[in-house]
Amino acid sequence: MKIKKIRKNIDGIDRQIVGLLNKRADQILEIGRLKNRSGKSIYAPAREKEILSKIAQQNKGPLKSESLASIYREVMSASLALEKSIIIAYLGPPATFSHQAALKRFGSSVGYLACNSISDVFSEVEKDNADYGVIPIENSIEGAVSHTLDILVDSDLKICAQIMLDISHNLLAKCAKKDIRKIYSNPQVFGQCRLWLEMNLPKADLIEVSSTTRAAQIASKEKNAAGIASLLAAKEYRLKVVAAEIEDSPHNITRFLVIGKSDAEPTGHDKTSVMFSIKDKVGALYDMLLPFKKYRINMTKIESRPSKKRVWDYYFFVDLIGHAQNKTVKKALCELEEKCKFLKVLGSYPMSE
Repeated sequence: MKIKKIRKNIDGIDRQIVGLLNKRADQILEIGRLKNRSGKSIYAPAREKEILSKIAQQNKGPLKSESLASIYREVMSASLALEKSIIIAYLGPPATFSHQAALKRFGSSVGYLACNSISDVFSEVEKDNADYGVIPIENSIEGAVSHTLDILVDSDLKICAQIMLDISHNLLAKCAKKDIRKIYSNPQVFGQCRLWLEMNLPKADLIEVSSTTRAAQIASKEKNAAGIASLLAAKEYRLKVVAAEIEDSPHNITRFLVIGKSDAEPTGHDKTSVMFSIKDKVGALYDMLLPFKKYRINMTKIESRPSKKRVWDYYFFVDLIGHAQNKTVKKALCELEEKCKFLKVLGSYPMSE
């Protein structure tokens, strides 16, 4: 009888929650109408970060703040879908790590568009077939995704958010480990599992494909073949997990970017990504970095890429702490622009996660 009474109390609380969620949805719809009138972007990473921070501060338990964040991620996903039919492009097919990163950021209530390449993700957003795109930018083991950096040079799209995703790689197949002759996966993934593969399957042919999910697709159809992919891909394509968590480092994190046509508003805890090219002279790069030192701006990353326009001509990609609208960041970027051949602000976005 006591359990029955408690369950009745839970039913009453659920009624209140449903009522409050719908009251919240009414307010979201009103915000959506106001945004449409003013032409503002529906997705607001700064506001999203603010909501999740407040929830964590207000939480007294017993639910963990991470659990509440997951719940509210779906609440915010449903809210986005109410305001507008949102489409998120990602490097497909479904069940890739890019897909998982997109779900982590946008939830399950919005629409998703699987793309064949990183270039296609940019293209779909540029053509308005998708509102935002999710692309990989760097891995904690293998470093930068060079193809993404190369496309950012010419694209007019802005970085408006970032996503950090813990990566776990699994060897998936329909056959036993001893029968595996070919292994399919993304080139970055092979790099992240290099030691395990050398020790356990040194004679297997490693064949590069566009994504981990594509690897799982092939492994599900080809004899004596395996793919390195996620557990979600194993479930999707009915493959056995021959070996789990085969990545060489337990601290394997991939950083993804959300790209769109609008800038993110400042939150007070932001990061800005820029790229520039330098004049060909001794000490040129040192001179480029002086404005950041002068204004005490912390750089968290610097990466170089050949420009592909001239031999030994390079672009430099820099991540720095602060929003491009911040006064000191503005001053530093103005001085940098005077020194370099070309400067482009790729976007400012919340330092989430």
